[in-house]
Amino acid sequence: MEFKSVKVKKPDDTNIIIGQSHFIKTIEDLYEILVTSVPGIKFGAAFCESSGPCLIRSEGTDSELIKLAEENANNLSCGHTFIIILKNAFPINVLNQVKSVPEVCSIYCATANPVQVIIAESDQGRGILGVIDGEKSKGIETEKDKQDRKDFLRKIGYKR
Repeated sequence: MEFKSVKVKKPDDTNIIIGQSHFIKTIEDLYEILVTSVPGIKFGAAFCESSGPCLIRSEGTDSELIKLAEENANNLSCGHTFIIILKNAFPINVLNQVKSVPEVCSIYCATANPVQVIIAESDQGRGILGVIDGEKSKGIETEKDKQDRKDFLRKIGYKR
């Protein structure tokens, strides 16, 4: 078995969701749930089919984001894995809806950070072991850091 690290390519102004599902229908269901969750959402989604023709299936509302999702899915090439690249929306706006898609099994990450995906490859195929999402912790928050966090969340409208 071989282990690899694959860097996800994404523009700085986007967020990604990486997950695993179990059926070819996933890509159409993800498309439907995303376009009905956030008006005007821009996204590209790609799904790695892991049986039959084993194609990368894709949908979305933005041709550049679709192409980027396809490229990332191809770089991963892990069975039944999907990647969604979001613009003008955040994972918090769609994550519960994505998780409610019946064929979605798990979510590896939902982030704007740089991501590396840790993959195992065997003679059968490839699978995701986990992700490295962002940077290593730099310390424990102080009282000022706590206040800054609370102020920020209220400033952007996620808390009152």
